[in-house]
Amino acid sequence: MARQLGVSRASVCRWAATHAQEGGRGLQARSITGRPPRLDEKAWARLGRLLDRGAMAAGFATERWTLKRIAALIEREFGVRYHPRYLERPLKAHDFSVQRPATRAKERDELVIAVWPKRDWVALKKRRSESIARFSSGMRPATASVPGRAQPGRGAE
Repeated sequence: MARQLGVSRASVCRWAATHAQEGGRGLQARSITGRPPRLDEKAWARLGRLLDRGAMAAGFATERWTLKRIAALIEREFGVRYHPRYLERPLKAHDFSVQRPATRAKERDELVIAVWPKRDWVALKKRRSESIARFSSGMRPATASVPGRAQPGRGAE
């Protein structure tokens, strides 16, 4: 019988013992549930709200969320321990994504950056459109030609 089903003899013996003890109901397919989740969906939603408030609101020194800080927050709020190294997978499974802060130079001047598009970019754009308007085709004139070659747009002489 095991050969016809393509299974081991041990499996057939186990099924026979289960059938003897529990009957036909014992052989029905069962879903394998695995370990129950540590946090339910309601807890994950609450964690999302806590993370949205910011790390400083949660009692940390800076606004940067790290896996270590998130693990500490989960343990403090829900009483569930996660090792930071293994926290990334459940966070991704609940649609959280890695957010890295943009690194900015200390010398960065926000006022100059805000004014530049209005002042300098407009002037550069005007200068470019004026130079293009001089040529009917919209192409720039040919610059110095390479010796022995004809200039673009002219036949070989």
